[in-house]
Amino acid sequence: MLDERRTALKKNKMIAVALMAGAAVLFVVARLQRGSGGWEWVAAFAEAAMVGALADWFAVVALFRHPLGLPIPHTAIIADKRETIADNLARFIQEKFLTTEVLVEKMREFDPARQLCRYLTSRENAEGLARGLARILSESIGFLEDERVSRIVMAAMHDRIGKFDLAGSAASLLESLRKDDRHQAVLDEILRRLGAWLGTPESQEKIAIALDNWVDTEYPLLSKFIPNRPQFSRNAGEKIIDKVSGFLNLVNADPDHELRQEFDRAVGDFIAKLKHDSGTREKVAELKREVLDNEQLSHYAKNLVADLKQWMADDLDRPLSSIRAKIADAAVALGNTLSENSDLADSVNEHLERVVRKYADNLRAGFSRHIAGTVKEWKEEEFIEEIELSIGSDLQFIRMNGTLVGGMIGLLLHAVSLLIG
Repeated sequence: MLDERRTALKKNKMIAVALMAGAAVLFVVARLQRGSGGWEWVAAFAEAAMVGALADWFAVVALFRHPLGLPIPHTAIIADKRETIADNLARFIQEKFLTTEVLVEKMREFDPARQLCRYLTSRENAEGLARGLARILSESIGFLEDERVSRIVMAAMHDRIGKFDLAGSAASLLESLRKDDRHQAVLDEILRRLGAWLGTPESQEKIAIALDNWVDTEYPLLSKFIPNRPQFSRNAGEKIIDKVSGFLNLVNADPDHELRQEFDRAVGDFIAKLKHDSGTREKVAELKREVLDNEQLSHYAKNLVADLKQWMADDLDRPLSSIRAKIADAAVALGNTLSENSDLADSVNEHLERVVRKYADNLRAGFSRHIAGTVKEWKEEEFIEEIELSIGSDLQFIRMNGTLVGGMIGLLLHAVSLLIG
């Protein structure tokens, strides 16, 4: 592209110079003929054509550099005004092309959600996207496998976890769970699971065995007089289970049961201790430190991460990668969801519009600074050459037209002089 512009500029310059030289030759020949007959008209044409050619040559050259190297005032205009041009160009693009409303309108016309929908519903496109994401993921795994990177990441994670307020976060989580009695729903689920477990033959058998062992341990003499101990243990276990199940049913049926109130007080007390009791907070912090400093746990975590990374790397290297397939399936599913749910597509577009409105000013300012800064950093000759290659070829037509139009004006003026004379 650059060579084509340079060739076009050189070609048009040669044409302009040839026209000016031709006018000069015609002028000399006409003067040698002493301006007699038709040569008088040729001389008038050639003289005015030369004046027009020289004037337009001066004007075009003066835009880029000093004509003949002479420091004539108001020449080399582009070079002298480079910073002003850079600022004005950046401002023009900022104000005419990157205004918030223009960006929003273009985004609305583009309709990104439905464009994404059309793109993702194609399995070929989804698989292409999956290959790209898998490549990024694979390269990221390779980056993380670097021992230096791994040490930095592990140190950063250790530092962040060490600074993490586990007690305060747990208190906030429990406090959120306690709102609207949602912690009672947790209690309901615990009681339901406990009741379900007590109702299984396996649990009843375990309770019977535990009772039998308890009697044998605590009352060995008495156990010798109990007839049919296995049956006795089973019956006792069933009675205990019935009593416990009945109690659980009472708790489930009564939202104001004493157990629920006690559970609520216990949760509230525990939240208060997590927030304000230094002893409790220190115990939680100590537990966190023990976990962080536990070499076996740290070694297990490292091996687990290493195994996961190796599995991912091996899978991504396979032609039929399950990860790539899952990504492609998810992409197609997203496309189908957007296709079937216009409300979701509208929501995506609206959120993107809000993002554009929020960051458009920063984008415009940053883009404007980038344009102005880049232009100002160019060397003067590079800047002039770039501008000349962009518009210089067309400016040569001014020189060509100046030569021809000047000659026509010369003929007109000669005709007027003959009429007046």
